[in-house]
Amino acid sequence: MVDTMALLHPFSRAARTPRTAQHPAASAPPADAFGLPADDEVLLDAPDDRLGPALVAAARGEYGPVSALLTGTRARGEWEYRDRYARRLTAFARSRVEWLEQWYADTPHDPDVLLLRAQLAVDRAWDSPARAELLREVSPMITAAARGDDRDPVPWRIALDHARGAGAGHKYFGELWEAALRRAPHHYGCHTAALRYLAASWKGSYRECFDFADRAAQDAQDDSLLQALPSRAAFACLTGGADSQVPRERLEAAADRAIALSARFPAATPWPAEIRNKLVYVLVRLERRQDALAQLRLIGPYATSFPWDHLSDDPLALFLKMRADVVGHCSEALEPPPREPLGDHGGRARSADH
Repeated sequence: MVDTMALLHPFSRAARTPRTAQHPAASAPPADAFGLPADDEVLLDAPDDRLGPALVAAARGEYGPVSALLTGTRARGEWEYRDRYARRLTAFARSRVEWLEQWYADTPHDPDVLLLRAQLAVDRAWDSPARAELLREVSPMITAAARGDDRDPVPWRIALDHARGAGAGHKYFGELWEAALRRAPHHYGCHTAALRYLAASWKGSYRECFDFADRAAQDAQDDSLLQALPSRAAFACLTGGADSQVPRERLEAAADRAIALSARFPAATPWPAEIRNKLVYVLVRLERRQDALAQLRLIGPYATSFPWDHLSDDPLALFLKMRADVVGHCSEALEPPPREPLGDHGGRARSADH
């Protein structure tokens, strides 16, 4: 399994765009003329209707709504939601951790609080110059989270991220990967974590990366988030400056697969926003701006940090600039048609009288 997973590439970061270059061009047509929200209505990483109240409660120091939210994801087997919520809640806890500490003090064996503590510990260690050493110290927390609910693949996604940061060998990583697949063979979070690990170990394998992503998508259902995995491979290829290494038709096919997945979700909702934001970048790089505009309409006001934070220190500003550029390129589509010649009596000429 590890040999199969080793067909990946690094997610290279392009040079970060200066903040001064991030603002939309003043000459761009207004966004609302294309059915897009105004710049000041666009939100970055907006929570959905379930996560929002939980974050508000956490800001008040209350963990009850967070507990109810995560317990519900376990009960219903909503592993993709659970993974995303865990990431967002721990990002919030990095600056406001009191509610999480109180929760752990009250119920130290709760699988949901164990999950958040493990994710938070990995996040904090990741930013340290002593990353590898600190990550080794948090291994028991990940083990405790994994034992909290044996069905849950999210602790194993955390373990995969942990293995990458700690520089774990392929044999150990392969054991983690197998354990993750047993719990959720099509879990998007685990696949992207595995992709990142192998990208760090096997650099430059863009074609093999597409092989892996395409196989994962082909084995998944049409509405699975794994249908977006090839477009993530395309994003890595395009930002890594290796688009010449992959046939154009393969990049196009990855975009088309992601477009089909995007069409399955409602417009202007937070859940598919990250996939659509990434897809817009890929489409722009492929010079498919009309398709990019269609995705921007589906995105509505929901910008996401990824992928723009891989390209700029100001992801929202870069999103708005890119959006303005797309609108500018597509503005000819809004030009009024040529006026028909007037008839003898000042009315429009008709091809025939009736």
